[in-house]
Amino acid sequence: MTTRKPLGIGVISLGWMGRLHSRAYANVTKHFPDLEVAPRLVAAADPVPQAREDALDILGFERAYEDYRDLLADPEVDAVSIASPNFLHHEIAMAAIEAGKPFWIEKPMGVNAAQSREIALAAEKAGLVSAVGFNYRHTPAIEYMRTLVRDGSLGRITNVRVWFIADYNSSPLSPLTWRASREKAGAGVVPDLMSHGADLAQYVVGRIDSVSAITDTFIKERPIPTKMGVGHSGFEIGDEVGPVENEDYVAALVRFDNGAVGTLESSRVSVGPRAEYVVEVYGTEGSVRWNFERFNELEVCIGDGGPTHGYTRAMANPAWGQWAHFQPAIGTSMGFDDMKVIEAQQFLSSIATSTQLAPSAADAWCAAEVDEAVVASAADGAWHTVPRVSAPTTFDR
Repeated sequence: MTTRKPLGIGVISLGWMGRLHSRAYANVTKHFPDLEVAPRLVAAADPVPQAREDALDILGFERAYEDYRDLLADPEVDAVSIASPNFLHHEIAMAAIEAGKPFWIEKPMGVNAAQSREIALAAEKAGLVSAVGFNYRHTPAIEYMRTLVRDGSLGRITNVRVWFIADYNSSPLSPLTWRASREKAGAGVVPDLMSHGADLAQYVVGRIDSVSAITDTFIKERPIPTKMGVGHSGFEIGDEVGPVENEDYVAALVRFDNGAVGTLESSRVSVGPRAEYVVEVYGTEGSVRWNFERFNELEVCIGDGGPTHGYTRAMANPAWGQWAHFQPAIGTSMGFDDMKVIEAQQFLSSIATSTQLAPSAADAWCAAEVDEAVVASAADGAWHTVPRVSAPTTFDR
């Protein structure tokens, strides 16, 4: 029987992501029985009374605070999740670092690259491990795609296509939330969706060196909500409207350090695609394609197959990534929530071993630098070099 060291967990903000973090902690040892620590849901923090009630009655926390500062001061909280809106990430992360708490934070890690830089460097100086919500990395098909790229099976990588196209904001009647505010979100779809695509491109292929981009805002005003919701649902709206302050579409050309080129495209207002998040990698000896809407599949084409040349549909299986911790055989499926369990495992293992195993705050800073270069390029029409980060990242290991 595995003896695990208890680890007190605090979760700050119980929206969609905060609840997902909570469930991931609750399930992680069921899937990873060899984990060296046992997460204990000590406390949650949220200013909404119903969220605090849910923390105790549904999610299984021992106590709930209105103010996140009280959670960080709780001596039984050893590590924290930060799942608040973007504009609070910097403030809360810096407070967590000051309190000496390792943290698992959702991306983007702030409203600009400067905030992300400060968090990453402060965490490194404090010697704290971190984790960032780049959960698409942990999809077994993406892990296998990365293996094929990195072991040379595709030959020299020539070009990459990544697009994250969604329709969750395609209705002009979708509410005006904090995501449309420059003060509270920074840019719009760039840090919201495109940053996931940029991180996947870098995780699979290598660092992005420079970008040239365009952006646009297709829906320029939205109704102001009269009742707040959770995530992208549960809102009620009135007749009053307000301006959308940031972009809802982006397209970028990119150059990688290794000489490959590529395109990144994202939209949150496209009618039709529900969550068409696609990564395609092309090389001199083959190519691979993945679509989040067919999460458990990978299209693979390697070499010249003669008259039957083309893609083979490969199903996720126990040889790919962490698949074996969730499903026993080919043909069954994993889902989005499972990726968060893998994130929790990587975060907790990073704490247990004092080794940065999870995507780090430096990885989030690197993604923020890509985001900022894209926004700058869209503003002036020029190519922009992506600044190198000065803290160790995990995507290039």
